[in-house]
This record gives sequence, C-alpha cells and structure tokens, in this order.
Amino acid sequence: MESLLEVPVAEGATARILQITDTHLFANKGDSLLGVNTYRSYHAVLNMILQQNLDIDLIVATGDLVQDQTINAYQHFAEGIARLPVPCVWLPGNHDYQPAMVDTLAAAGISPSKQIVIGQHWQLIMLDSQVQGVPHGELTDYQLEWMKKCLDGHSDRHAIIMLHHHPIPSGCTWLDQHSLRNAPELSECLKGKTQVKAILCGHIHQEVDEMWNGIRVMATPSTCVQFKPHCTNFMLDTVAPGWRYLELSVAGNNKEAKLQTQVHRLKNNEFCPDLDSDGY
Repeated sequence: MESLLEVPVAEGATARILQITDTHLFANKGDSLLGVNTYRSYHAVLNMILQQNLDIDLIVATGDLVQDQTINAYQHFAEGIARLPVPCVWLPGNHDYQPAMVDTLAAAGISPSKQIVIGQHWQLIMLDSQVQGVPHGELTDYQLEWMKKCLDGHSDRHAIIMLHHHPIPSGCTWLDQHSLRNAPELSECLKGKTQVKAILCGHIHQEVDEMWNGIRVMATPSTCVQFKPHCTNFMLDTVAPGWRYLELSVAGNNKEAKLQTQVHRLKNNEFCPDLDSDGY
C-alpha cells in the first residue's frame, strides 16, 4: 500500500497526466457491456490519444478495469496500456478482483504504487475505496491515516487525491446509492490540508466538476458506456466514451499550484449503447 513511485519532471516544467477509467473489459474481446464492445471502445480511445501526440508523464487508471474479473481481461488492459510507453498506476473499482488484478498487472510492468511524487512540487495519493462484493465504496481507517501521513510527510507538495468512488452527490439518485459511504470522514481528514488541490474519481461514467468543502472534485467519463446525468433511475447516455488529461505545474515565487484539465471524447457515435437496457 505504501509503495512510492517517483515521476521525474524538470524544474519549471509541466507534468502531464492521463486519467482513464471504467474500461470494463472482458476475457472475450467480442463481449459487450450494455451494447458497447468495451475492448473496441478502449482501443478507440487509445488510438485517439496516440493521434493527439501528447507528451504524457503518467497514466492513472481509476478502477473497474474489467467486468468479468478474469486474468485474461486484465491482460487485455495491460496490452492496451503498453501502446503508451509511459508509467501507469491503478486503483481497484467495485467490479475488480484484486488477486487477479495485482499479479497480472505487475507481471506486465504496471506499477502498484499508491503514492506518486511528481517532480519537485506535486504528489498523487491513490486510495482504495473498494468494498469487496458490493457496488458502494468506503475508505478504511488505515487508508485515511495513510493519506494523512502522505500529506504531512510532503506538506510542501501540492496534492491530488484519487479514488474510484465519488465522494459527492452525482445528481443521479440510483448512482448515489453506490457512492463513497464515509465521505464525511474523508472530508474531516482533509480539513486544513490546503495543499490538496483536487479529488479525482471514476465510477459514475460521466463528467463532473464541482467544489466540495473547498476542494475541487472531478469525475471522468468511462472509456465505454456513459450514464445519463441527473436521473432518478438507471439511464444510459449517447455521448461518446472519454478520458481526462491534466497538466500540473507551479507559478511564481510562492510556487502556487496550477492545475489545468480537459475531458476528451471520441469524435463519432460508433459506441452508442443499447438505450433500452434497464441495468447491469
């Protein structure tokens, strides 16, 4: 859990991070989730990232990497990541099976590190919110204490917290039953931690960018199926699969944080889901 990864960035340079989430891959490359072939949508996203020809220092995968909890599905994820020759770190989501996940991704050279120090001025703290066998999330006391140690041990660094489950209401009644159950405890632990500039999550298959007790919280679209925002009951959306790109830097003599981010999406409607689906 305490493993640390150092990502070198030259002084004064911008760190560039790619967040992908909720790939929901299967062992069978031909299988679909709610009408979307997740293997093909994953590689369509990777194709577009490669076409953008961006300089990337780190990839962060924030959970639900597979749908069927198989080793082969994790191997498909790793083979895709290998197309982008930069370090990758990961978090589990509620659909992930960590025994298969840890071993398979490690064998592919994908780092299990959960604290990432970037250059001289930033760190990422990766929290495991998975509660095995249920869709909602929770952070253990150990996770929260470890987060505080990371923040206190590098109090001179700006920080981003990453986890799978959303700590704030998404606006979807059905999804918010499956949120981070102890979000108030997370908020309490972050009181006075002014170096925390953002919290990033996945899980809700849609873009969110809100303030929560003085901290910016962002959710990132899935690389496959999208959930329609502001719905009481389960409903799918027709917007394209997406991912998030972040640039981290500092400015001025005080080294003030600069965080710029943009959600990108595929440019066509090739991956439209089965809108008659009533759940999964």
